[in-house]
Amino acid sequence: MKLATFSLRGGTPRLGRVDGDALVDLSTTQLPSEMSALLAAGPAALATAAIATGARHDLTDVTLCAPVLRPPKILAIGLNYQDHIEETKLETPKFPMFFNKQSTAANGPYAAIHMPRVSDKLDYEGELGFIIGRRCRHVPRSRAHEVIAGYVVCNDVSVRDWQMRAQTFTLGKSFDTHAPFGPFLVTADDIGDPHDLALKTTVNGELRQSSNTKHLVFDCFTQIETLTQAFTLEPGDLVLTGTPSGVGIGFKPPKYLMVGDKVRIEIEKLGFIENTVVAEPITTDLI
Repeated sequence: MKLATFSLRGGTPRLGRVDGDALVDLSTTQLPSEMSALLAAGPAALATAAIATGARHDLTDVTLCAPVLRPPKILAIGLNYQDHIEETKLETPKFPMFFNKQSTAANGPYAAIHMPRVSDKLDYEGELGFIIGRRCRHVPRSRAHEVIAGYVVCNDVSVRDWQMRAQTFTLGKSFDTHAPFGPFLVTADDIGDPHDLALKTTVNGELRQSSNTKHLVFDCFTQIETLTQAFTLEPGDLVLTGTPSGVGIGFKPPKYLMVGDKVRIEIEKLGFIENTVVAEPITTDLI
């Protein structure tokens, strides 16, 4: 099943189920109206969502939002593909290297990403992501698949100079708009093995990344086992699983993104996201 958060003509975001080229609007059902709440409601709610009827909207007539508008947590991992480790000339981590992206970085699958006012070292990272479906702690690897609601395509947008100048990656990874993901939450039963999915990233049509999730150093289930030894994961949490080689900083000279560039990331069985770089808008800032 593919679930989406969408809006009509700029209206209030609502939930839908993808059915071919259309969305079945779930807003008139008794189901929760937000993705995290739907997931927290458990298997019975998801079973209802799978068969519920409602108004149908052509996918071309809606605006797709991030499947979870404001994930409780956005967690990501660095240096998790061997070829990416080699291009960075760093050592393979012996323990998963996790960091946070702030929840305000969440962005829609086709929304613009901002070129920061304070940097021009903007980079892309095509990644598989997964969304947690149930509150969990101390999950053994053998049962980790039970807590994944579904999978998404992600771009771990990075501001490289801010990433490197701080003691943690948080600042350089958390600029507003720098975590686009989607286009849908594809439930785990539709994916099969998440560790055999082709991934590719293009910038303005030029192929930059081409790999497969089978090359993850620490796979999705190991990541869950590690994270839940430290803290509770909750419905709607988003975990980005790392990027393969071909990021902009890996080229000589680096191929950083520029205003007007279009980044497309596609993962087998999940679809694609596509985001255009725009100058960060000038606003009053003090809200």
